[in-house]
Amino acid sequence: MKTLKIAIQKSGRLNEKSVDILSKCGLSFENYKSSLISPVQNFPLEILFLRDDDIPEYVQDGIADLGIVGENVIEETGADVTYLHRLGFGKCTLKIAVPNHSEINSLNDLEGKSIATSYPNILKKFLNKNQVQADVRVISGSVEISTNLGLSDAICDIVSTGGTLKSNGLKPFADVLSSEAILIAKNGIADENEQVQELLLRLRSVLRAKENKYVVMNTERSNIEAISNLLSGIKSPTIVPLAEEGWCAVHTVISEKDFWEKISKLRKAGAQGIVVLPVEKIIF
Repeated sequence: MKTLKIAIQKSGRLNEKSVDILSKCGLSFENYKSSLISPVQNFPLEILFLRDDDIPEYVQDGIADLGIVGENVIEETGADVTYLHRLGFGKCTLKIAVPNHSEINSLNDLEGKSIATSYPNILKKFLNKNQVQADVRVISGSVEISTNLGLSDAICDIVSTGGTLKSNGLKPFADVLSSEAILIAKNGIADENEQVQELLLRLRSVLRAKENKYVVMNTERSNIEAISNLLSGIKSPTIVPLAEEGWCAVHTVISEKDFWEKISKLRKAGAQGIVVLPVEKIIF
C-alpha cells in the first residue's frame, strides 16, 4: 500500500488548526518542530511540514499528494491542483486599504496610483478585471507601513480582524479575495485512491460534527408531533419513553447555524430539560 504524503504549514496561523483537524481524523503522529517529515503511526500517510508558499507547487509537482493551505496562497502561486474540501478555518479577506485621510474612495480613484502588496498576481488579476491601471509594488513583508513611509498610495493585504489596519491608520474599501484553508490534491489522485477517499470520509465526519450539536430533551407525549416537525436529526429524531407515564426523551442533532432559533421554538412546543452535547464525528 502506497504511503501518501500531505503537506501542511510548518509554522504560522494554519499550523495549529491543520494539526488539530488531522488529529481529530484519528491520525496518530508527532507535531515535530525541528523535522520536515512526521510519519503517521496508524495510517499510510506522512506529514510534510513546509512553508505555506511552497505547498501548492509541491502538490502540483507530486512531491506531496495532498496539502492544506490558504486559498490566497493557491491563487497567488497559480498552481494547477484539485480542490478537495474547504476546511472552515483560516478565514480572511485580501483587501485594498488606504490611509484614513486619503481621498481614494473607489476603485476608479486607484487609476494611476501605486499599491503595495505581497500578492501581486491576485491584485493584478483583480485590477485588470475592473479595468484599473495602477502601479503594483511588491513588498515581501510589513505591507501595512508602506503608505506611512511614502512607498505607495494604498496597500493590498490579508485582513482577519482589521486590527492591524486600524493601528496603522488604514481603512479598507475593496475586497479582492475571500480565503480559507483548503484541502488540495495532485490532479487525478483522488479519483480512485482508497486512502484519499478514506481520509476524506474522516475529514467530512469531523467537519459535520463541528457544525452540529447533539440535543436531548424531555417532553410530554402529546407534544411529540409538534416537536418532531421542528426537527430532522440525521434522518429523524429518536424518541425514547421515560419511566414517568406520558413522557418521552427526544434525541436529535441540531445545526449550529440555527441552534438558538430552534431551541426557542422547541421550548415553546413543550420541550423541557434540554441537554446539549458536543458531537465528535458524524459518518454517513
